[in-house]
Amino acid sequence: MEALGGGLGGLWNSNHPFRKRPKKPDSKSKSKSKSSDSAAATGRAGYRFPLKQAVTAGSLALAGDTIAQLRERWTKREPLNFESNALTKDVMWTLLSDHDWIRALRMTSYGFLFYGPGSYAWYQYLDYALPKQTVENLILKIVLNQIVLGPTVIAVVFAWNNLWQGKLSQLPGKYQKDALPTLLFGFRFWIPVSALNFGVVPLQARVAFMCLGSIFWNFWLSSTMSK
Repeated sequence: MEALGGGLGGLWNSNHPFRKRPKKPDSKSKSKSKSSDSAAATGRAGYRFPLKQAVTAGSLALAGDTIAQLRERWTKREPLNFESNALTKDVMWTLLSDHDWIRALRMTSYGFLFYGPGSYAWYQYLDYALPKQTVENLILKIVLNQIVLGPTVIAVVFAWNNLWQGKLSQLPGKYQKDALPTLLFGFRFWIPVSALNFGVVPLQARVAFMCLGSIFWNFWLSSTMSK
């Protein structure tokens, strides 16, 4: 988080009763200082898309979905002929054939467009609102993470999935059937992960750390949404 600057600058630029009349170069430097300060303030006020976090989230969402798809095809595969010399090729063909690339793109775009930028903004807000590293703040961050970010993630990923499939009319039924079990499972998984994330991991690495956990979580979500 960027620290808020300024405050004492006005003291050094204020007119002192014993100060000599300022020279013209001083006024020019003062105007330059004001313009640079305003430019810096504009830069701080502007929004920058967190591309690194978005790419990380999208890549790991793709990894989680790929693992889910490979597992589904592995469990449904026909028994292979272990006497064949082409066993390795048969296994690779069984696992990589019929890959659902639309499903993979769906999960990747969710991570890139929503989870990466959204979670990064959320963690920035939590650090701004609760800056002190105390036990109380740690517990509060974990609780807020579960009751705010958790349901939001589930709501968004279910809606995004149904939107891609053209099944928005079935979204309420999907929420009723799978949202609560997914949320409860997420509590058991994400509470200890969040404790490590807020207590140990620095801010700039928190999205990546949570996305590593999201490989397993996205595997679960992808499996749940494909039912």
